[in-house]
Amino acid sequence: MRKVFRVLMLIVVLLIVVIGLFALFINYREMPVYKVENIDLHVEVTPQRIEKGRKMASMLCFSCHYNSQTQKFTGRLLSEAPQFGKIYSANITHDSVAGIGKLTDGQLLYFIRTGVKPDGEYVPPYMPKLIHIADEDLYSIIAFLRSDDSRVQADPTPSPKSQQSFLTKFLVTIKVFKPFEFPKEPIPLPDTTNQVAWGKYITIYQYECYSCHSKDFSKNNYDVPEKSDGYFAGGNIMYQLDGTKITTLNITSDKETGIGNWNEDDFMKAVKSGIVPGGQPALRYPMIPYLNLTDNELNAVYAYLKTVPPIKNKVERKFAKN
Repeated sequence: MRKVFRVLMLIVVLLIVVIGLFALFINYREMPVYKVENIDLHVEVTPQRIEKGRKMASMLCFSCHYNSQTQKFTGRLLSEAPQFGKIYSANITHDSVAGIGKLTDGQLLYFIRTGVKPDGEYVPPYMPKLIHIADEDLYSIIAFLRSDDSRVQADPTPSPKSQQSFLTKFLVTIKVFKPFEFPKEPIPLPDTTNQVAWGKYITIYQYECYSCHSKDFSKNNYDVPEKSDGYFAGGNIMYQLDGTKITTLNITSDKETGIGNWNEDDFMKAVKSGIVPGGQPALRYPMIPYLNLTDNELNAVYAYLKTVPPIKNKVERKFAKN
């Protein structure tokens, strides 16, 4: 009996040592490096693309990359994302050292789609990857980044190196977080005459609303968004700038816990002004009023959300305690 006990104790000790070594490996490892595909691309910078890119950047890039001190897209500390670690967004101005001035259009396209930098370093999901967005929309974003807009003019403000949390490194190690494949075929713009199809594109491909409004970032299915846990049913933990935890809203058509009783006007008012039926505030940072979306775009989004299967998930609208 004693011999069996000693063997069991030895196994337990060995397991503890192995787990400890694995934890140390994860804690001190750098972000993995991947092979980068060379994309031959030159985006023609036109006024139409710049304007469209400016609109998308205001909703996709502004909240994370805009620095109020420099008044440019020089990056900042993402204090609202403590679960990922001490994360700094990148300087994406024209500066050739601190910013993206030296990157080619192909390198920008590859990074935005896959999450892999030109040097091969992988950036986890605290930076959204636009893997399903139409090529033309990405060209517009790149055109805006190349434009003379004051927010992207060269600025040498450096972006400190991010310090990823143990959780982030663990999920990278077990490949829950990993780069996306670069599309093998061109991705066309949606048919804007089909309201539901257009709304689907805006909601899950262009602005990836499902990513925040589903159950959990780590349980999202980015390849097939509709398979994400709690698809559009909310409950995902988010953080405000002061570190206060909040949960995202259920925007399925469930009549008790979602937006099933909202009409189009209710929905448009909530997205643009932040007020839900009853006069209560709907939008809380990191979501901001989407003033740049047209009424037609919002009508399309509403039409698509009405097709999403209702999920009963009551989300507490009060601030959660840290």
